[in-house]
Amino acid sequence: MVVSQAQSSEAPSPEHQRLAEAAQGHKPWRTWGPYLSERQWGTVREDDSPDGDAWESFSHDQARSRAYQWGEDGLAGISDDRQLLCFALALWNGKDPIIKERLFGLTNSEGNHGEDVKDYYYYLDSTPTHSYMRYLYKYPLNTFPYDDLVVTNKARSRHEPEYELIDTGIFDNNQYCDVEVEYAKADPEDLLIQITVHNRSDQTANLAVLPTLWFRNAWAQGGNAKPLIQAQPGQSGAASLHASHPDLGDFVLHCQGSDELVFTDNETNTEVVFQQPNQSPYTKCGINRYLVHGETAAVNPSKQGTKASAIYNLSIGANASSTIKLRLTRSTLESRDDSAYHAFDQILDRRKQDCDHYYAKVMPAGFNAEQKLVFRQAMAGMLWSKQFYNYDITPWLQQRGIDPLGSNNAQGFRNQQWHHMNNSDVISMPDKWEYPWYAAWDLAFHATTFAYVDPSFAKRQLSLMLSSQYLHPNGQIPAYEWNFGDVNPPVHAWATFNVYLTDASLHGQVDHQWLKESFHKLLINFTWWLNRKDANGNNVFQGGFLGLDNIGIFDRTESPEMGGSLEQADGTAWMALFAQAMVQISVELARKDETYREYPAKFMRHYLSIAHAMVNRNASESMWDEEDGFFYDVLRKSDGSSTRLKVRSMVGLIPLCAVYSFEQDVLETIPELGDLLPRLKEKFPVQHSLFHDVRFRGYANRHLMSVLDETNLRRVLKIMLDPAEFLGDYGIRSISKRHESEPYRFSHNQ
Repeated sequence: MVVSQAQSSEAPSPEHQRLAEAAQGHKPWRTWGPYLSERQWGTVREDDSPDGDAWESFSHDQARSRAYQWGEDGLAGISDDRQLLCFALALWNGKDPIIKERLFGLTNSEGNHGEDVKDYYYYLDSTPTHSYMRYLYKYPLNTFPYDDLVVTNKARSRHEPEYELIDTGIFDNNQYCDVEVEYAKADPEDLLIQITVHNRSDQTANLAVLPTLWFRNAWAQGGNAKPLIQAQPGQSGAASLHASHPDLGDFVLHCQGSDELVFTDNETNTEVVFQQPNQSPYTKCGINRYLVHGETAAVNPSKQGTKASAIYNLSIGANASSTIKLRLTRSTLESRDDSAYHAFDQILDRRKQDCDHYYAKVMPAGFNAEQKLVFRQAMAGMLWSKQFYNYDITPWLQQRGIDPLGSNNAQGFRNQQWHHMNNSDVISMPDKWEYPWYAAWDLAFHATTFAYVDPSFAKRQLSLMLSSQYLHPNGQIPAYEWNFGDVNPPVHAWATFNVYLTDASLHGQVDHQWLKESFHKLLINFTWWLNRKDANGNNVFQGGFLGLDNIGIFDRTESPEMGGSLEQADGTAWMALFAQAMVQISVELARKDETYREYPAKFMRHYLSIAHAMVNRNASESMWDEEDGFFYDVLRKSDGSSTRLKVRSMVGLIPLCAVYSFEQDVLETIPELGDLLPRLKEKFPVQHSLFHDVRFRGYANRHLMSVLDETNLRRVLKIMLDPAEFLGDYGIRSISKRHESEPYRFSHNQ
C-alpha cells in the first residue's frame, strides 16, 4: 500500500530541484555524502587470513595503524562517491590511550550476543542529496573503558544482558560532551562543516578536536599515482589543507582558527602490525602517536602527506559550547583566500530551512507531530547509512593465491565462484558498523523505503543487484560478502513493483523502461530458482537459512547430515510471492506492450503449482499440517521417506506474505490470463480446492491470490496472535513461546 503524501500547488522545494538537477546530469549533487563506513576492519574485504576469520584477521586495535585496501571508515565522516578523498572527525580527551577516530565495538567472539557497537552516536537529519546533514556523538571526558567492555562482555553468557557503555559509569555526573557535526552544501563540491562541542559536565572540559582529511590508499597495490595533501597558508595566515588527486582534482579544506596542522601518510605501520621494518617513517597512526605520546618524529615536518589533521585544542567551560567551522571546496582562485567563511552562517541556515521545507512536502498526509518526527528520524537513519562499497573479486582472489579461472583452486575458498563481480558503488547498508556490507534482500526492503523520498536512488539500488557486475551469469543474485553464494529470500521482484508503484503514485513518474529492464533480469533469476533450488522439480524449494539463521534445528545452509534434502516452507512461500510479483509486473507491462501478454498466465501457472505443492502435494508429505493448522519444513530423506519438522517458527508464518489482490479488469485486459483460470479449475478440480480460488470475486470484484483459504488463514492467524505462541509484548516472536515448555527434539534415526 502506498501512503499518500501532503499535496501542494507550490513550486518544488529547493531540495526537489537539486534532485532533479542530479537526475538530469546538470549538477552532481550526489557526489559527496556520508559514504564512509563506520567499520572497515573485521570485514571480508580486508581479511587476508588463511582460515577466513575476518574478525580476527583485522582488529579494531590494528585499524589505527594498518591501511585498508578496499574502503575507509571514520567518525561522522563523508567522502566522494568513489571514496578517493575522505573527511571525518577525531577526538582526544587527554586521557584515552588512543584518539577516537572510529567507533568501538566488540567482535563476534567478544560479545555475549555477537558483534556489538558500544559507542553512542545518532543520525539526526539528512536530505536525499545530503545538501544538509546532522550527526551526534557522545564523547566521554574520562578514560574510555575499552578493556572493561571486552572482558566483562566476554565473561557473560548468552542468557545475560549485554554490558553497555552506560553501565560502566563513564557518563555519571554528565562527564561527557555532545559533539554535533553538521554538513551543508553551498554547491555540489562546496561543503560547509560545522562542529559544535557541548560540554554537559559542571567542570571545564579540555579536549582536542581533529578534523581529518585523507586519501584512500589506492596506490599501494600499484597502478595508481600517489596523491598529496599539503599545507596552504591563507592571505591572513589562516591555514588550509590543499588536497591534490590525479583523478579527483584539487580540493581545499579551510581550517579557520586551528592551532596546528599535522601530516602523515595513510600507510601501514608494518613495524607495529607485522613486526617488519617500515617503508615510510610516516604511517597511518602517526597523528595518534604525535598527539597521545608526543612523538614529534611521527608526523612530517615538511607539512605534506596523504593524511592530515587540523588540531583544535579546546577548553570549554561548564555547560558551555564551542564551535569549529570548516569548508571543503574544489580548489579555485577564490578558494585560496579568506573569503571561504563569507555568508557561512546564512548558507547553513538556508540548508536547514531547505531540509525542513523538503520534509514538509514529502511527509505523509495526516501525520501528527510525533509521527512526523519518527518519519524524519527514520529517513535520516536510512540516508546516513549509505556507504561506498568496493570489492573487486578477481584481484582479491589473486592476492590470496587463488586463480579465479584455474582448475586447482583451493576447494571452498570464499567467493571464488563470483570472480565476475566488481562492486564499486554507493549502496545502502543494513548498518554501517554491525553489517557494513550489503545483503540483497535487506537492500530490497531499503529500496521500498527510499522510494518515498528518493525514487531515483531506490531504483538504482535494485538495478545494481541485477547488473552484470553483481548478478551471477547463472542468474543468482549475490547474498552478502561472507558468502555471495548463499541465498536470500527472493523479494527483489516484489520490491521492484513496490518501488515502481510508489514512484508513480507519489512522484508522478511512470518508469516503464526501468520496469521492463528489471523484468528481463528477474526472469533470469526466477529461472535460477526453478533450476537450482527445486531439487526434485516438484515446486517445493530449498534455499538455506534465508535470513532466518536462528530458528532451525540444524544449519539450513548445509545438506542434512542424514542425507536427503530440506524442503522449506518459507523458501517455497517466498517463491509464491516471487511468482505473484512477476504476475503483477507482467500485467503492468502488457497493458502497453502486447509482447508481455503471455507472461501473466505463465507466472500464474507457477504460482498455482507452488500453492498446491505447499498445501497438499501429498497429505502426508506436504508442508501444511492439517491437524496443527500450520506450515512446517519437511525433511525429505534419501530413502524416499519424509518427516515434518514440527518447529513452530517464523518459517510457518511466511506463507502469510504470499498474497496479491487484483482488479477484475486485469482478467478482461489480459484474456490469456482470464481464459487460464477456468481451464485449470476444470482440469484439476481437486488441486484448486485446497487453497483460495483465484476466480472468486471479493470486495469490489477483486480477485485474491493466496496459498491459504479463509479457513486456514484464520487457523494460522489464531496461532500467530496467541500470546502463548507468537504474539509478544514487542511484536511477533521468531519462535513460538510454547517451545519454552515444550522443546522440540529430533533424532535422525526416528
